[in-house]
Amino acid sequence: MPAFLHSQTFLLLALSAFAAGAFGALLLGGNDRRSALWGNGFAVVGSLLGLVFSAAILMTGAELTCLIPTSFPLLSLSLRVDPLAAFFVLLISGIALLCSIYALGYVNHYYRKYNLGVLGFFYNAFVASMILVVTAGHALFFLVVWEIMSLTSYFLVIYEHHEEKNIKAGTLYFIMTHIGTAFIVLAFLVAYLETGAFDFGAIKGGIAAASPFARNVIFISALIGFGAKAGIIPFHIWLPGAHPAAPSHVSALMSGIMIKTGIYMLARLCWDILPGPPPLWWGLLILLIGSTSSLLGVLYALSEHDLKRLLAYHSIENIGIILLGLGSSLVFLSAGMKVLATLGLVAALYHTLNHATFKALLFLGAGSVIAATQTRNIERYGGLIKVMPQTAFFFLVGALAISALPPFNGFFSEWMTFQSLFQGVSTFHLMTKMVFLVAIGALAFTGGLAAACFVKAFGATFLARGRSDEVKYAKEAALPLRIGMGSLALLTLLLGIFSGAVSSGFADIAASLSAFRPGEPVAAVSFSALSVTAGFASLSPPLLFAGIILTMMAVAAVFVLLTRRRTTAIGATWDCGADLTERMEITATGFSRSITTIFRGVLKPTQQTEIEYHDAKLRYFPKAGIVRMEFQDVYDAYFYRPLQKATIRIAGQIKKIQMGNINVYILYILVTLTGLLLWMI
Repeated sequence: MPAFLHSQTFLLLALSAFAAGAFGALLLGGNDRRSALWGNGFAVVGSLLGLVFSAAILMTGAELTCLIPTSFPLLSLSLRVDPLAAFFVLLISGIALLCSIYALGYVNHYYRKYNLGVLGFFYNAFVASMILVVTAGHALFFLVVWEIMSLTSYFLVIYEHHEEKNIKAGTLYFIMTHIGTAFIVLAFLVAYLETGAFDFGAIKGGIAAASPFARNVIFISALIGFGAKAGIIPFHIWLPGAHPAAPSHVSALMSGIMIKTGIYMLARLCWDILPGPPPLWWGLLILLIGSTSSLLGVLYALSEHDLKRLLAYHSIENIGIILLGLGSSLVFLSAGMKVLATLGLVAALYHTLNHATFKALLFLGAGSVIAATQTRNIERYGGLIKVMPQTAFFFLVGALAISALPPFNGFFSEWMTFQSLFQGVSTFHLMTKMVFLVAIGALAFTGGLAAACFVKAFGATFLARGRSDEVKYAKEAALPLRIGMGSLALLTLLLGIFSGAVSSGFADIAASLSAFRPGEPVAAVSFSALSVTAGFASLSPPLLFAGIILTMMAVAAVFVLLTRRRTTAIGATWDCGADLTERMEITATGFSRSITTIFRGVLKPTQQTEIEYHDAKLRYFPKAGIVRMEFQDVYDAYFYRPLQKATIRIAGQIKKIQMGNINVYILYILVTLTGLLLWMI
């Protein structure tokens, strides 16, 4: 590999391309077509350059450090790219590339409605800021680019500002992300007090002398701060509103990539910056949070009938699955079992990649459906496979992948997560074993519920008959949209078939972190088999794929042989003497009602029934009925809303000290200064 590919040249060129796309789109904002082409075109160029840069780092295992001094004594524009950071740059660039291609056709429906220059500016700045977040090597510089990422994503959430609910979703996101930032600042300040440095390398070198209390404060603060960005329960309340509000290609980036920046920093902190074995309770806490997030995330998704909110809740679920891998890795690391700790981290990183791929695919598929029908309500869909067959196929691939069905990628990363959890059950004592058993049960339950949820989502959206006028005018997505979706669909298959090689690459990334040096191999990889931790479990993705294909071919051949001499008569479906209409179909609400009823203690469903009678006075013969079911987020209902009311009440009492009298304000200052002087004495 040529040495110049290791340098910061390609990274700086990528960032320059995003800057050119941002400001160029803003300047061309008066012309919708030109600003869209300019902004998305330069986003494609920047993403390609980012791919080249990150691939060079990963293939060579090199480390890049770039330091740009500033006039501020504590602030340094420090960039550090090791294999872990390079993987996230690769992930950001790859998904952004396909989302930008998709956007070339998707943004057409914004013409003459919203300013495309503003969209191009914030979109390019958003992608560039995510790259800077995962390459920042200095805490203060990290906070600057973290804030840029938060603000640009906020403005993208409220881009369709004519919708009042989008403004509310953006406001909640703005509040929650800055609460998270406050805890991140606290973590960095404690690290600075213990080491006297904000540079990540200097913190890593000096934090070993820190007290256990300080390390625990750093961990808890980071878990809350980065967990709020990742959308873990109970800090998830912003996510189901913010992700659907943004344009669909932005939703794909936010759900597939942005929330993973929180995962990146947790991994960076626990496995690289904080050396030494962590306390056991760190890993157990993450395992319990992951179990709760995965299970509740999929339950809330099952209760949703807004297609993009449904997908947003599944992001919470999959973040929970990633946390199961991270938690098991920390537990093994606390016991000094580096091989098993590597297995957990590899499973988490692999699912991070897989979720980014299939979740971006599903959001792009949802965006195509919404652009064609102008509604996000699943109950208004039906029969779209007839007019959008390619979009339906791509969405089906994403649904199979997120449901962890082979041979797609979601199956293999969840399989590795299961192996990591099984190892925990067979290794530890009773109390720790029980936590691992809870995690296994939650993951198994989550897999089944996810499959049920996407049977509902795909069936109600694409199968049967159209249930509204919007479906009648729908048509297949434009070519750029299909290129973006098709590429992601292909990736979900390839990442599954070649999961052995991919897992081996993640093992190399894990070995580069300080927690695993010197590392031992976590998997024996060949073309035909993936053997985890010295033969504990093995799987052959290529042979599994071949077996599925051969089975399908055999079933098709038998079907042809059995039916080749039969004649098929096509006629009207028997419908009990009535006209066959869309009202005879099972709805999304009806499909999920039995499951949501089982979990009514968690979901807190409320039902409203409206009946229209032929004779309003007699009320004996109903003409039509409407059933509406709504569900409460228990954390919102029983924690955040009471907290909001208490805060407003306290603020109302504090407001009384604002007398409007300057003499009283001077008295406040005098009392404060007197108290400070007495405290100093």
